[in-house]
Amino acid sequence: MDRSESKLWAKDFIIVSAANFFLYLVFYLLLVTMAVYAVDQLNASESQAGLVTGIFIIGTLIGRLFLGRLITTIGNKKMLYFGLIFFILTSLLYLIEFGITFLLLTRFLHGIALGMASTATGTIVAEVIPAARKGEGIGYYSMSITLATAIGPFFGLYMGQHTGYQTIFGFCLALGIISFIIALFVKIPIIEKHEDDKKQKHGFKISNFIEPKALPIGLVVVILSLAYSSVLSFINFYAIEIDLVDVASLFFVVYAVAILASRPFTGRLMDKRGANSVMYPAFILFGAGLLLLSGVATSIPLLLAGALMGLGFGNMQSTTQAISVKMTPPHRVGLATSTYYIALDAGLGFGPYLLGFIIPLTGYRHLYMVMGVLVLVTTILYYFMHGRKESSILLRNN
Repeated sequence: MDRSESKLWAKDFIIVSAANFFLYLVFYLLLVTMAVYAVDQLNASESQAGLVTGIFIIGTLIGRLFLGRLITTIGNKKMLYFGLIFFILTSLLYLIEFGITFLLLTRFLHGIALGMASTATGTIVAEVIPAARKGEGIGYYSMSITLATAIGPFFGLYMGQHTGYQTIFGFCLALGIISFIIALFVKIPIIEKHEDDKKQKHGFKISNFIEPKALPIGLVVVILSLAYSSVLSFINFYAIEIDLVDVASLFFVVYAVAILASRPFTGRLMDKRGANSVMYPAFILFGAGLLLLSGVATSIPLLLAGALMGLGFGNMQSTTQAISVKMTPPHRVGLATSTYYIALDAGLGFGPYLLGFIIPLTGYRHLYMVMGVLVLVTTILYYFMHGRKESSILLRNN
């Protein structure tokens, strides 16, 4: 193993990735249980149950947008620890059953905490990864979220069937505490404040909240994550319609396996040959997966669609995050990370609400067909937003 490889898998990189994994494990575990909890235990309506899920994303957006900027002011270490402590405290609130309004407030505050903590972990990891291995390193780091997308829903569904909700909430609290304890052992790099940060500290400026250089790729991320939200939110309803409910539970497992199998190769490919070498094939794979999903009638095509989306959207997530970081000056990596996640959360959070107006007109099959075409067309947007610049960036970096 050469020196660059050992730097990539240094102690701090592993610790931050592990802490981030437990954060997102809680997020995805609760994602599949909270709507049912709201209806069964609090007599919430279907619209209120949907809001219980969506308001968490809104809180996460606010945590990233308005508090993520504080990374450049108070530093990575304080932001991480404050975010994790807030995450633990808001996890405690789930143990108090005090009506639907209180639950909505809890979900909102918990989302803010995740936004703060995950922005800090993403920023720290971008700083500890060697510059020449940014694509590969961020790819491995984002696997912590990929694993959570498979394990979290599995735990949530299993515990929902075999335990009570108080046990679920206690388990999530324990995971938050574990994340905090792990983070205590990380040595966080100290980045000196840049003159631009000192000048922009006061007053309201968009650049104080969002990194402009990350906005072009952020626009692409919004559209891609909106398309993927159609799968996250409606795959179960679609599976009921086509009578593949039992197999649908394996969809995200196959999705995660495809990402885990491909990530080591795609990260290195991006570092050696640029983001376009990953993004253009990923557009085709993601679009093909959605189009295949629109026409499935048996289990094998359904699982194959999950694999194609893992190879497509799964690798797009890490690649677009790496692009956001690479396009940004070192002293604004925190804002770039925050901007990337704001774009991702915006698509995933508001997508289901917007697509809900389309489904009555299209049905699920035609919805996925439309989303597949949208992804393929977005390839053109990517070219103008970033793709055409990639060759010069690769030459400059090499």
